[in-house]
Amino acid sequence: MPLINLVIVLVVVGVLLWLINTYLPMDGKIKTILNGVVVIVVVLWLLQSFGVLASLDGIKIGR
Repeated sequence: MPLINLVIVLVVVGVLLWLINTYLPMDGKIKTILNGVVVIVVVLWLLQSFGVLASLDGIKIGR
């Protein structure tokens, strides 16, 4: 994946998370959990994109 695509995805995810945190009324605990989950997923995705976690290719969710 080209570097520009990585940057675009990170910007889009950041803006979406900011919009959710700013404009959706939620309890602070829910926002913290949501932010944590998004950060963990993005970090795992980045590690897989750079080839550090190549073993994630075999994981299937669902059927």
